[in-house]
Amino acid sequence: MTDPLILQPAKPADACVIWLHGLGADRYDFLPVAEALQEQLLSTRFVLPQAPTRAVTINGGYEMPSWYDIKAMSPARSISIEELEASAKMVTDLIEEQKSSGIDPSRIFLAGFSQGGAVVFHTAFLKWQGALGGVLALSTYAPTFGDELELSASQQRIPVLCLHGVEDEVVLPSMGRSAFEHLKTRGVTVTWQEYPMGHEVLPQEIRDIGDWLSKRLG
Repeated sequence: MTDPLILQPAKPADACVIWLHGLGADRYDFLPVAEALQEQLLSTRFVLPQAPTRAVTINGGYEMPSWYDIKAMSPARSISIEELEASAKMVTDLIEEQKSSGIDPSRIFLAGFSQGGAVVFHTAFLKWQGALGGVLALSTYAPTFGDELELSASQQRIPVLCLHGVEDEVVLPSMGRSAFEHLKTRGVTVTWQEYPMGHEVLPQEIRDIGDWLSKRLG
């Protein structure tokens, strides 16, 4: 697996955002976003991992950066759970690395766009059992959230910001809302924010993310 892209802050790092790109993108996809946010978050390190290149069934078996294979689109995403688990393990390893570097877990945030967000949801609420600063879920869904989802006390304390375009035809807003409702009904402090956009990222969205992170980092 390709090493993550790491952006060190202007001041000594005391916080970290681990940010996963979407299907077919790469670790440089959110580099401009991370650079913009670091102008506001002067002591926050950004870690941008790279998904492995693998065949994606819904794209005719074409190989591209992918956190897991998507086998079918409807009625709900049919995915490779094994590959999702491997990607989640990569994220938990990155969390452990940041802990070892001296970052308090309560100041480590997970962010992900689209498929990357699905990995982040799975990692934060099904795999990781410790504290986290929060989760940023951009234009994404939670393929492994179901009625049987049970959260630990530490997971319930993870704040979440869900951001979604009302015109998104790739990951329908209803899929994002389903993840939001799963967390809300389980006592998580979760916020839903909509934007007049499709499957993309807008400048206002990034400003809102910067404000949300600033409030939690103090």
